[in-house]
Amino acid sequence: MSNWRLSKRYAKALFSLGREGDSFNKYGRELEKFTAFYRENAEFRKTITNPVFSIEDRRTILQTVLNRSDFSVLIRNFLRLLLDKNRIGAIEAITTHHSKLIDETSNIAHAEIVTARPLKQRTLDNVVKSLEGLTSKKIKPHLRENPEIIVGVIVKIGDTIFDGSVRAQIEGLKESFKRSYQG
Repeated sequence: MSNWRLSKRYAKALFSLGREGDSFNKYGRELEKFTAFYRENAEFRKTITNPVFSIEDRRTILQTVLNRSDFSVLIRNFLRLLLDKNRIGAIEAITTHHSKLIDETSNIAHAEIVTARPLKQRTLDNVVKSLEGLTSKKIKPHLRENPEIIVGVIVKIGDTIFDGSVRAQIEGLKESFKRSYQG
């Protein structure tokens, strides 16, 4: 089974446990916190995932980190299970899948918003409000700048792209001219 599918399976299992007690958001925050620690601490990451070290040594290291945390019992047990099953290295993918499940359940969509220049907060709020009306979902915006679009905005939500950039309009005009001269 692929690492991606396995990560998804672990995320679903944890999510199901969280839904039982309506704690899936709490568990998601704890996973994010551990994943950030895992990502930022290369020595910890290399040691905890390296089978050269005995499982007992890796358990001790993980337990030391867990003792200094305020993670719930369930998350502590989940992380220990990942270590015992030699899956702790998939924590980032598991966390990503778990976050997607939370978003789906909470009716949240992520929108990549690309503009030529930074948006003013009021404009961003209006764009988000419009997107929420279009999608009937709560929108979490992710902003990016790309001066090549000249003016306007490009929004990507899932597989849907809304291209309101001047560059796209210019490209459309070029294509229109080409077709009219060829035909």
